[in-house]
Amino acid sequence: MSWAMKRGAFLAALATAWLAVAGGLGCERSSKKSVQEAREHVAFLAELAARDVDEVREGLPGGAKHLEALFREAAPELPNPQTAAKAMDRARDADAKLRIAKSTFFAVTTVDGQVLRASPPPDDLTGKNIFTGFPDLKNASSSGYAEARGSMPEVAGVRGKEDAQWAAAAAIRLEDAAKGLYVAGWSWSAYAYRLQTALRSKILTEAQEGDKIPLLYVYVIVGDGVYGEPIAPVVNARAIAEQKPLEQQEGSEPFTAELEIEGRAFGLAVLPIEKLGKDVGIAVLRSET
Repeated sequence: MSWAMKRGAFLAALATAWLAVAGGLGCERSSKKSVQEAREHVAFLAELAARDVDEVREGLPGGAKHLEALFREAAPELPNPQTAAKAMDRARDADAKLRIAKSTFFAVTTVDGQVLRASPPPDDLTGKNIFTGFPDLKNASSSGYAEARGSMPEVAGVRGKEDAQWAAAAAIRLEDAAKGLYVAGWSWSAYAYRLQTALRSKILTEAQEGDKIPLLYVYVIVGDGVYGEPIAPVVNARAIAEQKPLEQQEGSEPFTAELEIEGRAFGLAVLPIEKLGKDVGIAVLRSET
């Protein structure tokens, strides 16, 4: 091989190596920016989630108060499903917190958990027992209010994938005796979609002309489960779970990590939803485009 050919081969190899290094540095810089932005995103969503929880906690007892007339007028019988449906609509409209609550399902039940009517349609809950999936809601009959985590396929936010739910119940009382329960809650998958939509909307609203819109995913972590919107990639959920972020997160600072998922650089930021427990959190995955 001539000196010129050797020199050409050397320069080609050097250029290839430089491109690889430059690409790696670019990817690293990209993921660092993604982490920085994801930190702000997850802080925004954590505040949003706290308000969402308060809307249910503060609104549900008032809604239950509005439903007392439903049971009083039906006594000694139970309210029929059609009457219960109309009463639920009125109860929600009458309470400012419930009107804006992000719950994905509402239900009126008997004191022993039998669902008289649920919304929104399709109503697959009517006739089922809410305590089957959320046994801790039984406590609302004596304490006036209770929350529970559980799972019922009738209120799942996604089909063909694992999902679970959070629910709350307030007692409907007549003469100081519980006669029924007013229940509200959300599926984790549907709630992840709500948070993801809110974040994307915020970013689009704040974007300037010419700005690149990042690729974003929001997941909700509950114990060992990681739940995303119905079409969210499962591989992303696995990558988040492998980090065990809530076990490592400390204080008010989010857990962060730079990840590579199927060849793409992401920044991850995670914060707990304190009002739902230390093992419940929000994860934001961001990748620059």
